Amino acid sequence: MGRIDQPLLDRIENWCDRVLSISETLEQQGRSKRITEQIIGCGTSVGANMFEADEAMSTRDFVKCTAIALKELNETRFWIRLITRQDWIAQDRLQAFLDETNELRKILGSIIARTKKRITKQS
Repeated sequence: MGRIDQPLLDRIENWCDRVLSISETLEQQGRSKRITEQIIGCGTSVGANMFEADEAMSTRDFVKCTAIALKELNETRFWIRLITRQDWIAQDRLQAFLDETNELRKILGSIIARTKKRITKQS
């Protein structure tokens, strides 16, 4: 009875799994624990917020949770770009992940815009 199609939730869950894999790689390399924790925190928050949005109590709550997930995607993107600039993990290894991140950003942005438009029409 959720608000979000299962394939999108699965896609986000897989994306979060990849975040954890990247974090494990950084830990194995002995990289900054602070940055690794940041990536884990914001990256897994995307999934947690989208699963919360799926069962939101209201349309406004749905938008709020989805918007938080979008912000967390953007933060994760920042940290991944930092990692590639530092050559901690080669960009070619992370490019598919960054591409998926950008696609998810577009999808969530579109969901938010469409939902806000519906809210405005109902008012």
